[in-house]
Formats: sequence, structure tokens, C-alpha cells
Amino acid sequence: MDTRWNDPLYTTTGINSEGLEGHAYVPNGLNVKTSNPLNSHPGTNPEQLLSLSLSTCLEATLEAIEREHHLPHTSEVRVHVAFIGSRASYQFLVHAQIKVAGVDFATAQAMTAEAEHRCPVSKLLANSGNYTVETVTEFTDPK
Repeated sequence: MDTRWNDPLYTTTGINSEGLEGHAYVPNGLNVKTSNPLNSHPGTNPEQLLSLSLSTCLEATLEAIEREHHLPHTSEVRVHVAFIGSRASYQFLVHAQIKVAGVDFATAQAMTAEAEHRCPVSKLLANSGNYTVETVTEFTDPK
């Protein structure tokens, strides 16, 4: 086993034994109804969970960067996730947009690059070929 598991800062476990149409949960914590994004059933899907995970991680990292530079917290992150492909070759496309108000665009780009390299979820996605990050002054759809 990887020895980095020996001294973690935090651990959690997510459990799903019901599949896409059911529930996923964290013992003694979060419990969410899950649903396929291609139907109208109520519930959360993997695409939504991924977008929330990445947007929260990037935003928390940006907040720390702003604090380190003695800047007010003005950043906002939006993450778009697309489900593409066909049976046996499905993929996610993930596109994060980062907006930092109150600083010039070059500074916002530098903060975006730093957040992208510090956020653990971003690091996890970085070499997938399906993940992009951009600094924006206005949010748009990634089409």
C-alpha cells in the first residue's frame, strides 16, 4: 500500500451500492439521492458532484492565495462538465472558469495558474486531456 496513507490530514469514504439510480453516502455524513443525467428522475449525478468538488477546491485555493497576497476575497469559480461518448467509451469534459474581480487580468491569470497547480482536485484531473482551466472577466458556456 502507498505509505502516504500512513499520515493523512483527512480521510473520508464514499459508498454507493445501488448504482446510478439510488443513493451514495458518507458514513455518519452526507447522503445523496443519485440519478442518471439522461433522465428526469430527481437526484444528483456524477457530473454535478465533480463540478461541485472541483469548483469548491479551486475556490478554497484561490481564497488562500488572496489571503496570502493581502487581497479581499473576490474570486469566483464555475465548472462545466459534459458527459460525452458512447457505450464503453464515455468520458467527462471538464472546463473551469476563474474570475478574480479587483485585480488586473495578468494578476488574475497568475492566481489562476497558481490555484490550478495547488488544488488537489485540479492536480488529479491535470493530465487527463479532458480538463481545461481559463481566467475570465465574464462567465460563458464553454462551447
